[in-house]
Amino acid sequence: MSQPLRHGRRAFAVTATLALLLTAAPAASARAGTTTDGSATSTAADVVVAAPATFTHPGVLVSRPQLDFIRGRVNANAQPWRAAYDQMMASRYASLTRTAKPRAVVECGSYSNPNNGCTDEREDALAAYTLSLAWYITQDSRYAAKAIQIMDAWSAVIQDHTNSNAPLQTAWAGSSWPRAAEIIRYTYSGWSSANITRFGNMLRNVYLPEIINGNTYSNGNWELSMMEASIGISVFLEDRGVYDRALAKFRARVPAFIYITSDGAFPKGPAGSTIDTRSEVASYWQGQNTFVDGLSQETCRDFTHTGYGLSAIAHVAETTRHQGQDLYPELQDRLRHALGFHAKYQLGEAIPSWLCGGSLTKGLGPITEVGFNALNNRMGIAMTNTQRLTEQQRPAGTNNLFVAWETLTHAGNPN
Repeated sequence: MSQPLRHGRRAFAVTATLALLLTAAPAASARAGTTTDGSATSTAADVVVAAPATFTHPGVLVSRPQLDFIRGRVNANAQPWRAAYDQMMASRYASLTRTAKPRAVVECGSYSNPNNGCTDEREDALAAYTLSLAWYITQDSRYAAKAIQIMDAWSAVIQDHTNSNAPLQTAWAGSSWPRAAEIIRYTYSGWSSANITRFGNMLRNVYLPEIINGNTYSNGNWELSMMEASIGISVFLEDRGVYDRALAKFRARVPAFIYITSDGAFPKGPAGSTIDTRSEVASYWQGQNTFVDGLSQETCRDFTHTGYGLSAIAHVAETTRHQGQDLYPELQDRLRHALGFHAKYQLGEAIPSWLCGGSLTKGLGPITEVGFNALNNRMGIAMTNTQRLTEQQRPAGTNNLFVAWETLTHAGNPN
């Protein structure tokens, strides 16, 4: 984990004027080449991305057309969706007897030590999302009511996140809350307007201050997750300024997390950092000094943290697509290379001596479905290794942090 940060709290309102304070990051063109899956790449023009004039709801990670597809597949007992649904419904997150465990201050140190409410917060947020999916698929209002109960419990109590892992903790929980809230708010009529407002105030005043400024010198998964949460929150709040600010920071961070050869002889450093020489970049990239398509800044740390970053990238792309801007053409070469590169070693390919000293710590996690569906199923890109790993891991469950049920929500989903 990166160095501890000092966190002073205050009531905080992020307004649309923030968009005027920064210049949008230039789009990264998709480059021609060959992916680690062996498929040819295509070239896409740069795109201009900005917050939509009108937000689409529900529109954080999953959309209403996607939810309708899921419900149809589950009700038809079609696979892999039925097995994924059964897995979700058997989990503790779908329990109708769950009791939320909110607290005013969630304190999370490095690797959640201390863990004062960290697990409770993350898992309650995941439960709210799980229950919102269960509601939409079953149309059983008990699941919606339980999701609301959990969201209301936290919005009535939470005031702060503290200690060194506060930004990451806030990002993980803050990624799940808007997914749940979007589904419930826009597909169910039983959430009171007063409590919707209180929940929005929680996101704006407790979560956004911890994450919207990013974390330049942390490992990349931190800032990518922080921007995922910020963008999801901005959609729920319909805050175009926050959306634009978070998306600009996200687009600048992705090239510092995934390398492609067209970047030059070595990867880019994080925007705003002083990491700009080859030796500095190599040190930041966990000592790796040979750079190939799809290598991540955290590959030589471990695949688990790499997976967090790749997942956040796919989640942001999916959310922005629902909001009318398709980032996948901009991201496709980095994301397809990275998924393919890590999938082949996760599947057991021999590790070359030049890569992380010939030793990798695997454990990519259930993070490939969203990116694979977008790139392979919707865009028609052949991704042999990613496909093999994705199908092997089905049904993809949850990492108990911020990834959950993505075989159910995204496998073969055309919407």
